[in-house]
Formats: sequence, C-alpha cells, structure tokens
Amino acid sequence: MRTNWKKGRGKLGVLEPLIGSWTAESDTPMGHVKCTRTFAKHHGDKWIILDADWDFGGKHYKEHAVFGVDESGTLAFWSFTSDGKHSQGKLADGTDVHADAVAFEAQMPAGIARMIYWPGENDTVNWAVESKTKKGWNRFTEHNYKKG
Repeated sequence: MRTNWKKGRGKLGVLEPLIGSWTAESDTPMGHVKCTRTFAKHHGDKWIILDADWDFGGKHYKEHAVFGVDESGTLAFWSFTSDGKHSQGKLADGTDVHADAVAFEAQMPAGIARMIYWPGENDTVNWAVESKTKKGWNRFTEHNYKKG
C-alpha cells in the first residue's frame, strides 16, 4: 500500500494530508453522485477551509466548512450547507477505524455523529459518516477519494 499520509505541525497539522482537491463517485438511494472535496489553507496556518460539492447529475448539494482551533484550544469545525443547516464539532478519536484516522464528532438533532478521514490505498483518502448507537458506530456513508 502506497500512501502520502503525512501530518503537519501544529493543531491543524492532522489535516495536512487532506490539502488539495479530492473526487469520489458513488451510487446512493438518491442516484449516482460525484462528490468533490477541496481543502485549502486560509490565513496561513490559522484555518483550513473545506468546500464540498455533491453533484447528483446537475442537482447540487454544497457544504462550506471551516476547521480551526476553538476558544478552548481544541481543533474544531463549523459547517454550513446549501439546505440551510449547520453543525459544529470537535476532534475525536477515530483509531477504531484506522491508526492514522482524523475524526470529528458533532451533536446533531438526531444524536451524535462522527465523520472520519483516513488513508486509503495508492494515495487515496477514505471518508465516512457514522451515527452513534448503543452498540457503537453505525456507518451510513463511505467514499474513497482520488486526488484531483
């Protein structure tokens, strides 16, 4: 397995392997989707911006998220979506998925959710969203992203 997963310095350094543009395609209950996630540094190393575009054959769902250090000194995110919703969460443990996983948890209206990024094979990135249940984590979305 070849991977360029190398974390950077500082609290935002865990997101360094994600910098750039990534694309995945998947079949969903809503139809085929092409999802592009672009991570970029903002104001030097103070913030990382994520812009995600879920393209369902011309119908788009978009997300704009900001990753940075919150007032308690914890790496956090603030997310805003094209359907008018928003969420925020904090860095969490994702080592049950992969030793190098970067995970964030957020309190959502339906309960606790977790998104995880971890290295895939041949310089790809895996991403998943899970909900917390009494028995553990329930994964309901997973993509494998390629650079570009």
